[in-house]
Amino acid sequence: MRKTYITAALIGILLAAWLISGQIGQDSLTNPPSLAELKREQQRVQADAAPTRVRVSVIQAAEQNRYITVRGKTENKRTVDVKVELPGRVVSRPVERGTAVEANELLCQLSVEDRQASLAEAREALNQARIEYEGALSLKQRGFNSQTAIAGAKARLAAAEANVNRRQLDLRKINVRAPFAGIVEDVHQEIGDYVTPGDSCATVVDLGPMLLRGRVSEQDVIDLQLGTPATGELSNGRVVEGPLTFIGQQSDPNTRTYAIEIQLQNSDHSLRSGITTEIRIPVENVLAQRVSPALFSLDDAGSIGIRTVNSDNVVEFYNVDILFDDNEGAWVTGLPNRAAIITVGQELVTAGERVDPIFQSNQPMPAQRSTEPGATAKAKPAAPPQRPVQPDSTGIHPPLSPNVGANVGAGGPR
Repeated sequence: MRKTYITAALIGILLAAWLISGQIGQDSLTNPPSLAELKREQQRVQADAAPTRVRVSVIQAAEQNRYITVRGKTENKRTVDVKVELPGRVVSRPVERGTAVEANELLCQLSVEDRQASLAEAREALNQARIEYEGALSLKQRGFNSQTAIAGAKARLAAAEANVNRRQLDLRKINVRAPFAGIVEDVHQEIGDYVTPGDSCATVVDLGPMLLRGRVSEQDVIDLQLGTPATGELSNGRVVEGPLTFIGQQSDPNTRTYAIEIQLQNSDHSLRSGITTEIRIPVENVLAQRVSPALFSLDDAGSIGIRTVNSDNVVEFYNVDILFDDNEGAWVTGLPNRAAIITVGQELVTAGERVDPIFQSNQPMPAQRSTEPGATAKAKPAAPPQRPVQPDSTGIHPPLSPNVGANVGAGGPR
């Protein structure tokens, strides 16, 4: 029994010694720094480091037109399948595909058949009805005829006149004529073919004036006005101009877009229908600057913007909208009217950071800190990502050299 107590006591002593050993030397160990502490340390190191040197260019806003650009195509104003109205055999077709025709020019001619004889018969019946009517009037003057007989004779005379008119109209209808001046796009009958009412003789297209047709979004249609001069660049590079003549009042239920039409002069028939066209319609004048697309950066939301330097040498970020681009750069809105944009080293700095700017072309003045009148965007608050350098073994980013920005070429969007 005594041996059991001694064993239990030894076990208790060993267990207590093991628990106490965990606390020995604990004060000498330091806890790893938290993320907040690392961030504060990094900010302290950056504040003590020299400002990043960047190259800056001052640009001035210029007035430019804002355009609505849509894809469309050319379409002829009218296309008509000219149809025959009487049965008969085609005896003449003086036009071929591609023939230019004037209004009322002959396209097809049908055989006369018995229509001329029917007209002669109708004319003789008209003479008979006229004589009977005159005789009835003479008898009435003598008191030998009633008013009813006079009315019947007059009705027969009117029916005979109508029959003559119908026969004359049938003779005119054997000549199928063009309804307007245009181009014969297709012919559907040959000499000797037998046609019935409703058969097509030829297809005539009206190429003057020509139309540019496209569709605009519901955001853009509210800016359009009838009569606005618009331009269109055809697929072959030719540029055409004309006024906006139609703006749709109902949207397409599937695309929620509205139809538009621009009328083009085409008296020489040089424009053809169905050519793909890029339509540009000016809607307003805005102040914009031309910049290189290589200067574009993205913010945390993925929006395009440009980094600038204000009068305190602090980096600011402005979201911009691209108006259009050309061979020399992109025209953008959203910057102050006079802006000092960072052209070299913009990928090494973030909004809110103080920099050491070097102005190009001896430009003495940086941009104003606040947005000038006419600009359409405000500077974003400083909340950028960290500089693109690797941390050391302690997890803290080392400071950058003051000359690092001067040795970096213009970078693209990040």
